[in-house]
Amino acid sequence: MGKGLKLIALDAEDLAVLSMHLQDAVLAVGDMTFVPKERRFVLLASRFDWEKAIQAEAMAEVGTPAGAAAAAAGPCVRRHSGLRFERVLAARVRGIDLKKKQGVLNLLAMKFEAGEAPSGTVSFLFSGGGEVQLDVECLEVALEDLGPAWDVKGTPCHDVG
Repeated sequence: MGKGLKLIALDAEDLAVLSMHLQDAVLAVGDMTFVPKERRFVLLASRFDWEKAIQAEAMAEVGTPAGAAAAAAGPCVRRHSGLRFERVLAARVRGIDLKKKQGVLNLLAMKFEAGEAPSGTVSFLFSGGGEVQLDVECLEVALEDLGPAWDVKGTPCHDVG
């Protein structure tokens, strides 16, 4: 089902790109961890492949035979993905019970608030109001898909209002 992503982020603009690729990723609370001795934060998630869904939708709108085939094949897939932050000085959570390891989180976005350059705070915003914040020396982030994609039914949607 195609090659997966392998991206790095070294500034706020790069992190915004990773955030778009991770929008609506789902993960278990137990699939994220901060390793203070290594100054590393990692998480494993099931990423919705928005790029594939948008490409298939565009091809279907054009009315091409390839677009019709893509739409029939189901443009909605997820991929196991790993996200790794280096140079992390501290990690905090709000609105997430870390004892509930099997609790499911839906990632809405990641954002970077600059401090004294190049340091700052990365915030992970989850549906339901949960948040993880990382104080970082600088942005050094890697996102990598870890294996093949699998089909899912439908695209994620959000209630408005």
